[in-house]
Amino acid sequence: MSSGRGANNKGKRDARKAYSSSTGSKTGAGKNKPVEEKKYFKGKPFDNKFKSTKPKTSKPESEDVRLNKYIANSGICSRRDADLYIQSGNVKVNGVVVTEMGYKVKPTDVVNFDGSVVNPEKKVYVLLNKPKGFSTSEEDSATNSYDLVRNASPYVLKPIGRMDKTTVGLLLYTNDNEMIQKFTNAAQRSSKLYQVSLDKNLKYEDLEKIQNGVYVKDHKVYAEEVSYVENQPKSEVGIKVKTSNVKVVRAVFETLGYDVIKLDRVMFAGLTKWGVTRGQWRFLTEQEVINLKNS
Repeated sequence: MSSGRGANNKGKRDARKAYSSSTGSKTGAGKNKPVEEKKYFKGKPFDNKFKSTKPKTSKPESEDVRLNKYIANSGICSRRDADLYIQSGNVKVNGVVVTEMGYKVKPTDVVNFDGSVVNPEKKVYVLLNKPKGFSTSEEDSATNSYDLVRNASPYVLKPIGRMDKTTVGLLLYTNDNEMIQKFTNAAQRSSKLYQVSLDKNLKYEDLEKIQNGVYVKDHKVYAEEVSYVENQPKSEVGIKVKTSNVKVVRAVFETLGYDVIKLDRVMFAGLTKWGVTRGQWRFLTEQEVINLKNS
């Protein structure tokens, strides 16, 4: 009986040695092998709690990419629709029509879609409530307002219009060149609302002059609306205009003999400062982007 139990125990010991050797544990023949351990806590990697919670952002394409994805990344259409356009001969790469499915585009290639150059970057729209002391001037790198939104996107964003250091309020940054051109065009008809702080009370007759149009450098500037700010001194004025040029707004009051102490853009093409404190920014919603494109 004892010999039988000894044989059984010996068999179990041999089995344990074989298992230890195959798994690389510190016992038996596997003691010199590295041990790969994974720590789990409630079904998840334990070290996940120490990882960054910052949302991941997409990065620009740095390698060859399929043509349909390249087009889709530009926001023109979906990959499936891009395939249809490619098959129809509507897409050119470096001036040559490409109909091959799965064709890969290099970063240096120029892609044309229905005659327009395709920008492969995902379109980003960032609304900044610019504080005083920052400007859009690239020459003034120390206080460039772009630094306030630089971390919003891996792509280079540009401001729509210009703002000097003394002007505060809404400033839209994007890599959508078509939208930049649209809102900086002199014929653009979207409304911008400013709160203007003057060095003295605005006379009522001057308020009427602004309503009827004021000449600025031989060009008559009309305000959609102009009024005193409710429950504020008469030096606080609200003015709604079509122009995106902040200098024009200043010039309207300076022409009438007033100094502009503060100029705050509180509305831009339907966008307001609601939820965006001074110096902070947010991404536009999909509906807001649609509204801007249709404005």
